[in-house]
Amino acid sequence: MLDEEELPMAGDSRSGTNAMSSPRSGQRVSATIRSGFWRHYQQLDYASVIPYQWRALNDQIEGAPPSHSMENFRIAAGLSDGEYDGMVFQDSDLAKWIEAAGYALENAGRDPDFPTEVRSSLEAWVREAVSIIAAAQQADGYLDTYFTVKEPDRRWTNLREAHELYCAGHMIEAGVAVFRGTGDRTLLDVVVRLADYIGSVFGDAPGKTPGYPGHQEIELALVKLYRATGEDRFLDLARYFIDARGGDPNYFDVEAESKDFLQIWGFTRDHEYQQSHRPVREQKDAVGHSVRAMYQYIAMADIALETGDEALASACRELWSSTTERRMYVTGGIGSTRHGERFTTDYDLPNDTAYAETCAAIGLFIFANRMARLDNDARYADVAERALYNGVISGLSLDGEAYFYVNPLEVDPVVCDTNGTHSHVKYRRQSWYGCACCPPNVARILASLGDYVAHAGGNRLSLDLFANSDVHAELDPGVFSVELRGGYPWDGSIVVTVTEAPPTDAELAVRLPGWCESPAVRVNGQPVELDSIASKGYAVLGRRWTEGDRLELDLPMSVRTVNADPRARADIGRAAIMRGPLVYCLEQADNGPNLHAAVLGSVEEFTAEHRDELLGGVTVVSAPGKLLSATSEPPVFADAPLTFIPYYAWANRDPGEMIVWVREG
Repeated sequence: MLDEEELPMAGDSRSGTNAMSSPRSGQRVSATIRSGFWRHYQQLDYASVIPYQWRALNDQIEGAPPSHSMENFRIAAGLSDGEYDGMVFQDSDLAKWIEAAGYALENAGRDPDFPTEVRSSLEAWVREAVSIIAAAQQADGYLDTYFTVKEPDRRWTNLREAHELYCAGHMIEAGVAVFRGTGDRTLLDVVVRLADYIGSVFGDAPGKTPGYPGHQEIELALVKLYRATGEDRFLDLARYFIDARGGDPNYFDVEAESKDFLQIWGFTRDHEYQQSHRPVREQKDAVGHSVRAMYQYIAMADIALETGDEALASACRELWSSTTERRMYVTGGIGSTRHGERFTTDYDLPNDTAYAETCAAIGLFIFANRMARLDNDARYADVAERALYNGVISGLSLDGEAYFYVNPLEVDPVVCDTNGTHSHVKYRRQSWYGCACCPPNVARILASLGDYVAHAGGNRLSLDLFANSDVHAELDPGVFSVELRGGYPWDGSIVVTVTEAPPTDAELAVRLPGWCESPAVRVNGQPVELDSIASKGYAVLGRRWTEGDRLELDLPMSVRTVNADPRARADIGRAAIMRGPLVYCLEQADNGPNLHAAVLGSVEEFTAEHRDELLGGVTVVSAPGKLLSATSEPPVFADAPLTFIPYYAWANRDPGEMIVWVREG
């Protein structure tokens, strides 16, 4: 394994190009994270998160729920005896882990400081996992351990519930990531065979099955495989699965009436749950299982990007508005109920029973990235940033070894322990899950963050996220490379330095975050009038750039209060605290109990102070307020300072209460 080969249209592991590319556009953009906040998270990912998860997948974490994911593949490959164990989609946990490791190895190829021992371990683990997966693949290309081991004669008999196509999608993404990261084709060849086999089974041609997945994922994975190989058949198959969804009669009704139907869960869901209630171009509201929805919307946006399908793009915009304007938490969390892990109705956003699955925030982050590329509009990148800094990394402990599946906005441990309505809400992150979709999902996002920093098209390079990184783009006029540096998210001073410029005019677009009221831009020390260059939330500067040109972006980070739409019943009379892209919360460790009764004082007296020693180094917000007296009876309010920490960092100290939305005095 790990032979050096050229990666067509995706990235060269030797030069270290973490790239999003399209065979049709022929343009690529990449970013290598070098320092700061996200450098820390990537290093945590490589040194702690990914190794810990490898042990979990091999059932080596004492006290953690068993995974059996690796063992299922060993059994399917004939390398071990035993029975299948775990969820029907257990294969996807390993696939996402491999994807994370693949991107980590890609980053290692360009980072001279990447620890040698960590890289060696990653290479060995990936080599082991890929060899077992390749051995488990069936002669016709089929790959799914549940059906290979447990139900060998029941393939494709329950697309609604069985997750075969979902698992295939994650394995396809893993194959692309390992190819990008190492140049080795072993897993890529496996997933190409798998995708071709799936293409021989499904479609609208005579003799093929007119079905589609109950849990979307393969659609976006096939677009990724198309971008990696340049093979149109993978894009065509992705379009088929999107176009077939929601037809009349509904495929899930048809398959349920078949004599071959294999019942798995023992219950049924409405068609909205799988977003199959109508054709995708007619869907207007975000409904059903929130992760399924996001993966579908990502694929729709991807296909619109590749094909110019305006009907798909228009549907994406409608679904975006529904999701982010009426059904999203201030943290970027989505999916407000545990019942079906789904959306409910507009403005139904309870805080103490919120579901807000980590995977759903990851899905929203990726969907936002695709929409920013589709429309060149920074409002999408604003939401990507919100989801990433709040709804995604809140799912990971600061030591990288514990996880939240659910991300509530208000917690009382006593209630969680005694009230069954709140039983899904945890006040301590868990070591692992029987359904462990979220942990490896976080790992793969952290490892692949370079794919989301910027996007390019025509003669324009757009900077979307302020991660300290080296950005490289291939524009129509030529190569355009910049260094992006600053103290974000704690400090809003950002410097962009041109390191390689095209020979002719090009545009550099820098996002002006929607949270910032008074941004300022200077080019080579000279102030720029923003009214003349602002376009859809970007400062767009077109000129003949030269090496050494310097753009300075100043984003004042005042502490601010945010109010919800008054139709959000849970938040009436309450405010959330934000500074820069970060949502803040009160935690019992700093403020004592009865946080539900805390009252904010005057915003003019809010202060911010960075504390290197606290929670890995965070900026704390202090505010005047009132708290219930801990000693008086009956209870009375007393003046008290309130201490807010970033939401992502809560639950890393002693267990206690937490609240985001605080009463306004």
